[in-house]
Amino acid sequence: MRGLTLAILALALLTSDVSRYLPQLLRNAAQAPQPASLLWAASQQGSPVAQQKLINVAKARQQTYWLHRLVNIGNADAAWVLYEMAGPEADADELMRLAAAGNVPEAQLAMAMDSQDPEVRERWLIKAAEQGYVPAQAALADWYLLHQQHEQARPWLKATADLDAQSAFKYGRLLWESGDQEQGGHYLKQAADKGHQLAKAFTSVIADYQPIPLTRVDAGRWESDEACLQRVQLFATSLSTIHRADALYRQFQRDSRLQPLPICLQKPVWLTANELPCDADWQGKGRLGCDIRPLAVAAKQRDFTHAVILSRQGKANVNNGVMFLDISDAYSVFVHELAHFSGFADEYPLSRGAARKYCGRSDIPNLVFDGMLTYQPVERVQQWQALQPGGIYRAKTCDATGSQAYKPTSQVTFMEHHDSGVIPRLYVELWRRQLADNTSHRPIYMNLFQAFHHHQQSAEADIWLKRYEAHRKPGNKTTAGVSLP
Repeated sequence: MRGLTLAILALALLTSDVSRYLPQLLRNAAQAPQPASLLWAASQQGSPVAQQKLINVAKARQQTYWLHRLVNIGNADAAWVLYEMAGPEADADELMRLAAAGNVPEAQLAMAMDSQDPEVRERWLIKAAEQGYVPAQAALADWYLLHQQHEQARPWLKATADLDAQSAFKYGRLLWESGDQEQGGHYLKQAADKGHQLAKAFTSVIADYQPIPLTRVDAGRWESDEACLQRVQLFATSLSTIHRADALYRQFQRDSRLQPLPICLQKPVWLTANELPCDADWQGKGRLGCDIRPLAVAAKQRDFTHAVILSRQGKANVNNGVMFLDISDAYSVFVHELAHFSGFADEYPLSRGAARKYCGRSDIPNLVFDGMLTYQPVERVQQWQALQPGGIYRAKTCDATGSQAYKPTSQVTFMEHHDSGVIPRLYVELWRRQLADNTSHRPIYMNLFQAFHHHQQSAEADIWLKRYEAHRKPGNKTTAGVSLP
């Protein structure tokens, strides 16, 4: 009897040991219809295999009970699954933090995107990217590109460039802009072959243009002087800006609204790097600008009257025959600024300083102002009425100074909102007349004179002042007076 009792006790102990034996638990769980309790027993022994299997079972069956138990023993993956399963009403931030702290890259990326603190965002992005998580690597590259930290972005773009077209495009663009045109072209083509539309456009531009120094700008070909009273040359300073300049050039050629105007554009010139020193806050004025003195050699050779310089970023503006645009500026901005070349003023409220500069002048084709007895200049009103009889309407240009400006139309024109697209026929005729009067607008010659004079380069300054004075000689005014249909 005593022997039988000992045998039963031994069998019980052996059975108990077998039930806790990890390989056996996993085998039993694999065969059990309800394996969660067996996997939990194995998970408590620290088995990562059992814990992952239990996560999969719990996720498939929406059994949050087991996920919470796994979180309690420090399983970060379970915390992330619970976070994903939580409804919108749940406070799941702690679960996300637990998962991120446990090196779950998806959670780390979520933590990064959820943070408004730049340092915190970058830190979590780095943690996730260093684990090889591709979405985090792409996000970290974008973060560095956004902050103009191109060298920090380079290794992460390299890691993802062969995986998707967008990364290949960004990597190719970065390589090209940094001087590695062979590898840059390779990745741009790779992105284009995968269907990336902007990469296709860039590879097309590379086929059509090559960067050159200003000393290699040739004479080009302009139409007759009568057809080209304003000769406009676009200059690009990078791959991105030549793409933008080419698009502006092509849109201008197709713009039927401007066809009556004697304005000519030649194909853009793509300049080699560092030909034109430019800055988004040129001379501390809060707008885009460049040292244009290097353009003098090209202006002598090609004989353009106005220049458009495309740069990466900055506020668009016109200054004495030179227009500055960045790559984000739409074609409508280009047309708006082109009208400034011919003396048109903005019809939106100007700053106080700008309003004091423009309000009351007599040489603005689209505005008149309150005078002592009537509108001033009254000759401008008479011109409007002769071309297109109609009313006189308030403009917002001078609101900051309390004076009143007026325009010849009730429409919201492209001089008030550039993207309105409305260029009244009267404005086109006024524009044409401004172009025909070479005393009414300033070509680039004045800008070059001022630049050289400012730098005490008297000989060059004298050349451009004489060129400007010769251009401005009276005698080329239109006398047409036919009313518009």
